[in-house]
Amino acid sequence: MTTTVIGLSGSLRRASLNTRLLEAAIELAPPDMTIERAGFGDFPVFDQDLQDAAMPAAVSELAERILGADGVLIVSPEYNYSIPGGLKNAIDWLSRDQRGPFRQKPVAIMGASPGRLGTARMQYHLRQVFVFLDARVLNKPEVMVGGAAALFDAAGRLTDAATRDIVGRQLAALAQAIGERRRLAGEG
Repeated sequence: MTTTVIGLSGSLRRASLNTRLLEAAIELAPPDMTIERAGFGDFPVFDQDLQDAAMPAAVSELAERILGADGVLIVSPEYNYSIPGGLKNAIDWLSRDQRGPFRQKPVAIMGASPGRLGTARMQYHLRQVFVFLDARVLNKPEVMVGGAAALFDAAGRLTDAATRDIVGRQLAALAQAIGERRRLAGEG
């Protein structure tokens, strides 16, 4: 059975280290897993008045994709010791969808940074947000890639063997979590 995962980069910058790490994850995914990139760059800043008028189409479309997927992979930088504003805004919008796109959804988090901590603080803040949204965030293995600028080649490909290994192991753990969720739901 094929597994579909929605992959979100927390950075809107095309050449970001985190978008490159997401591309590496797509390459390293288990054979039965497809990671589909999705974005939120066209989401307006959250405003209850906008929601009351009508849920923006871009929000509804991404919520639908997440609802239809088996899991979510978020690959994000750390801004000011926390979650980037664009990613937090997207999650705030998606949380307003009454169907609860993240409810019981297996979620994996990884991040890359030129600094030493490799997005550790952002990841812990993001985990707190997902507790409220009732998502099933993987605990291990954690992927916090420090010194990331030196781990990609000029074409943007992740070349560091240890990082490629931990990314692959996290994706295998995500596939296992998805399989367990399916089994508990009686889906095979």
